Amino acid sequence: MHPNDGRVVSNFIVQALNGAPITLYGDGAQTRAFCYVEDLIDGFVKLMAAPDTITGPINLGNPVETSIAELADLVIELTGSRSEIVRRPLPVDDPAQRCPDITDAERILGWHPETPLANGLTRTIAYFDSLLSEGQSAPP
Repeated sequence: MHPNDGRVVSNFIVQALNGAPITLYGDGAQTRAFCYVEDLIDGFVKLMAAPDTITGPINLGNPVETSIAELADLVIELTGSRSEIVRRPLPVDDPAQRCPDITDAERILGWHPETPLANGLTRTIAYFDSLLSEGQSAPP
């Protein structure tokens, strides 16, 4: 991930590491399902190794939903940041929920994510902390 990619995880982490306000859109009740990259890669590898008779689509991801407000609080806690949360209007096209149904991945591939959100965030925070220490650019 790039510090300026505009995704919620990278934005929150970089803002927290820089002690900048964390921007929360709406009330933060909208949910997302965050999956650690190593888990996704494991799912892709299992799908590629599946017999040719297995055709998609097969959803990969984490079926555990987390509100955006909970994510912001967890990032602040894990970084030890003093960042405050600032609220902005929710964009009209922002979905209230995103969560994959991984029933087929579990049934057909025997796959499900293994990394809890806090563990994945801890690793991701260390990654971004290293990038920022090396002088990589960060969002405003």
